Amino acid sequence: MPTLLSSHPASVARRRRRPSLRLVAAGVGVAVLVPVGMEVAGWLPDDPFAQDVVDRSTTPLLLALEDLEEYHAATGTFQVVVDQEKDTRYVPSVISGERVQLLATGTADAYVDFATLDEGAVTLSADGTSATIELPAPRLDEARIDPRETRVLDRDRGLVERVGAAVGDDPVDDSALYALAEDELTAAAAASDLRARAETNTRAMLTGLASALGVDDVEVSFAETADSAG
Repeated sequence: MPTLLSSHPASVARRRRRPSLRLVAAGVGVAVLVPVGMEVAGWLPDDPFAQDVVDRSTTPLLLALEDLEEYHAATGTFQVVVDQEKDTRYVPSVISGERVQLLATGTADAYVDFATLDEGAVTLSADGTSATIELPAPRLDEARIDPRETRVLDRDRGLVERVGAAVGDDPVDDSALYALAEDELTAAAAASDLRARAETNTRAMLTGLASALGVDDVEVSFAETADSAG
């Protein structure tokens, strides 16, 4: 009996120490895993499933260099809605036909062509304090459509056109519509005061340039006629 009494506390002590060792081991494992997990998390991107964009565009090539001989003195921005309808004779529009409305925005420049100036275009006084400059009338560039500000407002197609677009591989071709819009914008620029503004701006530019060179009295004149477009 004394032997049994003396061995019982030891076995109880060993049983009590085993859970403690397991807890210590688990604590050590957690202590090790936490910094490792934090380090791994630091390696991962914010969004591990984000898509990467690879740009394989070619390097831009320089095709030509030209010296500018034109002074672009004014720019006008114009807008037009082109409403074009194509009908098939003797067929209702719901069966065959198309109507497209395009909102087009573009710009046109008024410029003075300095390349045509001859030696007599600039006359300087004997004392160098005054000068007269004779220039050709400002001309207009063709309007350039801004694709960011141009869009199709509405496209209404007949059944035949819709079926053809659904089964065909050809994309919608609006090039003729864009060309018509450019013509409309160019005509609007010709009817505006863009040329008059170009004359004013060119005169101010040349007057300021001459004044910086010591010529205080400058008279700038323009030819009376000009082409409607460059």
